[in-house]
Amino acid sequence: MSSIKEVNEGQFESTVVQSATPTVVDFWAPWCGPCRIIGPIVEELSEEFGSAVQFVKVNVDNNQSLAARFGIQGIPTLLFFKDGEVVDGQVGALPKPALSAKVSAAFSVSPIAKG
Repeated sequence: MSSIKEVNEGQFESTVVQSATPTVVDFWAPWCGPCRIIGPIVEELSEEFGSAVQFVKVNVDNNQSLAARFGIQGIPTLLFFKDGEVVDGQVGALPKPALSAKVSAAFSVSPIAKG
């Protein structure tokens, strides 16, 4: 079971836009092959960045108005929110090291060292 919170239209404002924590939003759908590939990577990054970065998912099939609001035309699309604004984004799957570097650069944070 995913540890990443699934948010809908009604929760998006309070969970993402008003959050003081930088947030990565994964726009996805269950039928999307690349979404299923990037899903576990996003899960791992969520654990590695800990409380420094919040990761949430938005199912575009169930939240079409949110997808339209942010101009989502292909999935997976990751949008990076800081202080309620989109500061970066990624369309399509990336290898974990590249995605981790993108999150670090967008929010000026590093993964929590393990071990």
